[in-house]
Amino acid sequence: METSARPEWASRAWLTAVGSLVVLVLVVPLLNPDLGGLLVTVVLSVLAAAAITVAGWALLRTRSQRRSYEQRLEAWAAERAVQEERLRIARELHDLASHGIGLMTVRASYANLTDDADDAERRQALTDIEQAGRAATAELRQMLTLLRGATPEDVPLRPVATLADLPSIIEDAERSGLRADIDIGDLGEVPNALQATIGAIIREALANTARHAGPTTAHVHLSRDHTTLRVDIRDDGPIEGWHSQTGASHGLAGLRERLALHHGTLTSGPTDTGFRILAEVPLSPEQQ
Repeated sequence: METSARPEWASRAWLTAVGSLVVLVLVVPLLNPDLGGLLVTVVLSVLAAAAITVAGWALLRTRSQRRSYEQRLEAWAAERAVQEERLRIARELHDLASHGIGLMTVRASYANLTDDADDAERRQALTDIEQAGRAATAELRQMLTLLRGATPEDVPLRPVATLADLPSIIEDAERSGLRADIDIGDLGEVPNALQATIGAIIREALANTARHAGPTTAHVHLSRDHTTLRVDIRDDGPIEGWHSQTGASHGLAGLRERLALHHGTLTSGPTDTGFRILAEVPLSPEQQ
């Protein structure tokens, strides 16, 4: 917070004035007792008036500083809200591109890569691409409606994922040709917000696997011990002839942001056979 600098001469003037009054009160009665009582009365009146003036000035200054602080706080809150909204839109756009349009490109690439596919398999590939395209188009329209100024109440929101939705998340990933299995241990009570984050982690990890390794096999394992809940996703590496689709790592950055809300961490990197993404979330004392 900035403070206004007061000139040094102003401080010295105040000290000089107060000192002079003190000297007058002490010295004049000694020189002229008749004027002593009158002088004391005058000096006390001056000091009282000065005290009232200073108190009023201090009150006005405090109010001014408080208004300035409140204005800066409101500006900061507005800027923070804009930043959070940008991050939310960025995540939505990423999910749309990665899990919607990305699924279409992966499915089409796999269909072209498979020379011995029969007509039924190719028709299924086209059906999967059509469904993914329709879903992506619907989500894009919802987002454009919001950006054009509609209130959130006017636009149906995407359902928040829970642990019960994990099988459907696996099924969505398998439409790209990916083979995935999931093993869920005893997780105990998991807060709804953390369940949504777990769903986002698995969806993003499987989308990454499909883009970079093609229709390989992925393994999803959820477990917990006394202090930590873990989401471990591994794959068996790219299939032969698959050309990895490059990305900007926005998805992993978004997952780290989500996990940070739960004080969790995300590590990722290659293994001997493929790639691994591990999310770890510390449990609160009530959950332990």
